[in-house]
Amino acid sequence: MEDGLIKVEGMTNEHDAEKVLHALNEVWGVRKAEVSLSNQTASFRYNEKAASYEDFLQAVEDTGFTIEEGDSR
Repeated sequence: MEDGLIKVEGMTNEHDAEKVLHALNEVWGVRKAEVSLSNQTASFRYNEKAASYEDFLQAVEDTGFTIEEGDSR
């Protein structure tokens, strides 16, 4: 299992956080996902044989949010 943490720009309310959480949970191989509106972060645990870190970045970007440069793994 791998852990990921990304900084998400543009979340302003719970609805935005739920959209990001839903996107993360749709990625094949995700085991756990959490979104913090107050910290503007999304954390997740995933099976690296089923998904890549970049899959999660793309899922968040596809919802219309921006990933802050210098994201951390």
